[in-house]
Amino acid sequence: MATDDRFATWRAPAHWQAVDFISDLHLQAAHASTVQAWLDYLQKPAIGRPDALVILGDLFEVWIGDDALNEPDGFASQCARALRAFSRTTPTFFLCGNRDFLLGEAALTACGMRGLADPTALDFHGQRWLLSHGDALCLDDTDYQRFRAQVRSSAWQQAFLSQPLAKREAVAKDLRERSEARKQSMAHDPELWADVDAEAAREWLQRADARTLIHGHTHRPAEHDLGDGLRRVVLSDWDADAQPPRLEVLRLTAGGLQRLPLAPA
Repeated sequence: MATDDRFATWRAPAHWQAVDFISDLHLQAAHASTVQAWLDYLQKPAIGRPDALVILGDLFEVWIGDDALNEPDGFASQCARALRAFSRTTPTFFLCGNRDFLLGEAALTACGMRGLADPTALDFHGQRWLLSHGDALCLDDTDYQRFRAQVRSSAWQQAFLSQPLAKREAVAKDLRERSEARKQSMAHDPELWADVDAEAAREWLQRADARTLIHGHTHRPAEHDLGDGLRRVVLSDWDADAQPPRLEVLRLTAGGLQRLPLAPA
């Protein structure tokens, strides 16, 4: 993977015909239907698979450290085994989100995944596509941006990861409960939810020499015209228990992007 003065660049092999993108599955043992839908996707026959899978963050509801994999029968280890089996035949790439930014090299290796920087420009069949989780572009959410800067610092991460696993689980649970309470307080008015800043997205695309930004995070699947031939395409989150279920893959081919809804288990 090359790096220039714009953004990290990843050049797909010339023989690749299809790349799948997913994000915001928020996998957790309590949401068994969504986990099963994900496992069903991973276990598709090889003939129906893409040439690569790219996970654009928040695969897990929370990741509190790679040492969670030390529990061989734990949820994290079960997911890692499923990913490792899939990645043996389908290269799998991971770009961290706001829930699983602590997923490190040990976990990437255990899952058979390769890490991507946020953002990364993908060269595919003569076009450049900019990939991101998307949270760094939600500039109007100033409280979150302050929190993001804090938890992405090496000092905070070292201090957090030095705590016992049980303590980290308690901290993560508290943070999730606060986040959920905040979402519920704004549920009556979706306009209160911070979205990707259009000018910041345009600036990223211009720096990357790309025309399309693909991202997740906002849970608002749509396509947005940014002007001057630029656009951003938002991935769906996954929830097999929603009505209707939200289970969607975004597939990139030489012909462009296509949304592929999946059937619940």
